Amino acid sequence: MLKEVRKKRAYEDIVLQIKILIEKGKLKHGDQLPNEKELSETFKVSRLTVREAILSLETINLVERKQGNGTYVVATSEEAIIKPLATALFHDRDSIIDIFALRKILEPEIAKLAAMNATQRKIAQLEEIIARQEKEIAEGRMPVKLDSSFHYTLATMSKNKVLGRLLIALMGILRKTRETYLQTEERKQKSLTGHQNILAAIKEGNGIAARQAMMQHIEEVENTLFKKKGGGEESARSS
Repeated sequence: MLKEVRKKRAYEDIVLQIKILIEKGKLKHGDQLPNEKELSETFKVSRLTVREAILSLETINLVERKQGNGTYVVATSEEAIIKPLATALFHDRDSIIDIFALRKILEPEIAKLAAMNATQRKIAQLEEIIARQEKEIAEGRMPVKLDSSFHYTLATMSKNKVLGRLLIALMGILRKTRETYLQTEERKQKSLTGHQNILAAIKEGNGIAARQAMMQHIEEVENTLFKKKGGGEESARSS
């Protein structure tokens, strides 16, 4: 049944304004938003309305609230456009098994193109990400963001913007899955080794080897997450 259309709520206008600032690059990844009091004074709304806006922005993975430390932009200008579209394209009810099937089509090709188009600056970026990942593992932390950064960097190296946008969409959906996978030290080490193998092929400019290394990396994660149970694959969901 059709229902009466409600007027736009104040928090939606705040969400739109901040989203546009991120899209235009005026708010960048890592920037801290003003606190609730400052935002309520700027927008001439209650602090409750500001909280609603921040929650909405957090839901679509554009910002992140850090307890006792404020709210930070976690999306790039391109992600600000892609992530809301990803929410429409992929759903929590989608099978992670189906999404992994898409990853095996998409990411090996990205790795191959990254090897073919690699520059010393981008290779240095990957080396830095892997070094930081290794350090976080040694300190007993969970390098989820660095894992994402590695795959995002490969996407930019591929120089195929369409593939890159699809990857951004997938990575947002798979965040919880990545957190689940990286629960043990053994798995963290496997992830690191997978990244190292991909980087080694890229440094050699060997697209075929990079493609194979990425496929092996994804399949190792997939095999761990979807262990056989009772003759069939364990059902998995992204939520």
